[in-house]
This record gives sequence, structure tokens and C-alpha cells, in this order.
Amino acid sequence: MASQDWFDKDFYKVLGVSKDVSEAELKKTYRKLARKYHPDSNPGDAASEAKFKEISEANSVLSDPEQRKEYDQIRAMGSGARFTAPGGGQGTGGFEDVFGGMFGGGGAGQRTSYQQGGADYDDLLGGLFGGGRFGQTTGGFRGYGGPTRGRDVTASTTLDFITATQGDQITLQTSEGKPITVRIPAGVSDGQKIKLRGKGQPSPDGGEPGDIVLTVSVRKHPVFERDGLNLRVTVPVTFAEAALGATIEVPTLGGAPVKLRVAPGTPSGRVLRVKGRGVTTSKGTGDLLAVVQIAVPAHLSKDAQEALEAFAAKLPDENPRSELLRAARD
Repeated sequence: MASQDWFDKDFYKVLGVSKDVSEAELKKTYRKLARKYHPDSNPGDAASEAKFKEISEANSVLSDPEQRKEYDQIRAMGSGARFTAPGGGQGTGGFEDVFGGMFGGGGAGQRTSYQQGGADYDDLLGGLFGGGRFGQTTGGFRGYGGPTRGRDVTASTTLDFITATQGDQITLQTSEGKPITVRIPAGVSDGQKIKLRGKGQPSPDGGEPGDIVLTVSVRKHPVFERDGLNLRVTVPVTFAEAALGATIEVPTLGGAPVKLRVAPGTPSGRVLRVKGRGVTTSKGTGDLLAVVQIAVPAHLSKDAQEALEAFAAKLPDENPRSELLRAARD
């Protein structure tokens, strides 16, 4: 949305760039100036703060291709002209200074209208400037829908597994070097988006600022993985523990291990559940799922090998794959 003071402000001069500056060079120049004049770098310096606001306003317009095109068009129509409210005094250098020649002139504060072939040129003006009214309390130009909302900004961050699972408060830094505190909710998942309201680009004409849309990436954990609100962990057990039964220790995320009972004859792949030790969010709390995996020794002593062979000789003559083979044939 065009602002009344676009006629007066030379945003290219504010940033010290030419009118044909590329987007990349504009971005580079703005970042350099933003670091130089940022209030955090110049505490208590009112002049630096004012300069920072000035360059931020200039960048918000010129970095937006549509706003930059509109700004260039308006500046080309009449540098130095101002909008005036209806009923304004004569000789104020107002709206008619720019458009008077185009539409046959008119006194200050008058409504310029011209019809040709059924087309009302008020529509042209309304279309150019959003169908707005002049003389609003903000001192800028507003359309029927009010001031323009600032643009949203996209950003990304990577969190460790525990921070994403349990939640925490972190600090991010914008491209201008401004720190932003973000509250990470418990249970945020990989690829999830968090909206930071009001932290985006400022409005060019006094409206509300845009948002920052933060995309979260979560690093993998060496032990745990997410399964909805549950946490899944693979727990190795020996053949003797699985066959005879045992009480084992299972790790928990960020806490002390818990003890679980492995029943005699437990097969590999069986899931043992620990209630309430998963992910806690506002939607509920998950469980810890311990997946049993029988660990086979890679090396056996001669005595252990002979004992295992003697044990195997005492087992029933069964093929544990017979049912699998039958099902495959059928």
C-alpha cells in the first residue's frame, strides 16, 4: 500500500544505492547498515535508532518487488507532491499538483473526476492507490481495508532431540542481528512449523507487523526415536535372559533407567511398555516402548561352544521356519 510520504522520501538515497540496484546488492547493503545502526550496537543513541528505523522502512519497500514498482511509479509522477485531505487549503502543493495536468486541473481539496466513454477516471485513481481516502489519523495513506500488514518471514532452526521432545526456550538471531526469544513447545516434531506472531517485517504504513514462520528440524537421537507421543528404544538381551527370564535396566530420556521384567521365552522383537515415560504435551503423555533384541555372541570359547552344542542336542527336533516356508508356498 502506497504511503503519503513516498513522494518525499528517497529510499534509494537513504540506503545509498542506485535506482537500478539488484536485489542481492540491496540485501547486502541493508544488512551492513542495519548492523551499523542497530539500537543494540548503539545503546542510548537516539540518532542511530532513528537512522535504523529509516533504513528499515526503505528496505521494507524496496525489497518487495511489487512495492518497489509502485514506489518508482509514484516518484516518477511528481517528486515532492503531497496528498491533501478533502477541503484542504489552496496552494498547498497537494494531490492535484501531480494529477491536475492529466485530468484538466482542479482546486485544492476538490475531487478530480473525468468521464470518457463511460469510464470514470476516479476508478483509475482508486485502482492506482487501492481505492483509498486521504487525511487519515495515521498521517499516511490507507485503503478501504485499513493499513497494510507487514510481510511474513520464513526461517529455520535445528534442535537437539531432547529440546524438541521436552520443550525449552531458545534464542535465535535475525539477519539484521536482532535476538528473538522463542518458546519451543514440548513434543515439536521434525519439519513442524512454529508461527511467531508480530516478529516479521514491519508494515510500511502503520499496520500490524507480519509473522516469522519457523520450520524446525530435529536431530536424530543415538538411542531413542519418536513414535507419535511414544518413545521407542531397542534393548539388547542375551539368549539366556530371553530364554530363562530376567530383570533388566532400560534407559529413559533425560532420566534414570527403569527396571523391566523379561518373561521366560521372550522372543526378539517383543515390545515391553513403560507407562508415562514418553513425550508429554498438552494433548497427552506417551509411553516408552522397549523393543527386545536378542544379542548373539560373536565369539565363543571352546567350552562355551561345546556346552551350546550339547544344549542344542537336547532341543526338540523342530524347524522354526517350517510355517514361514509353508505360507510362502501357499
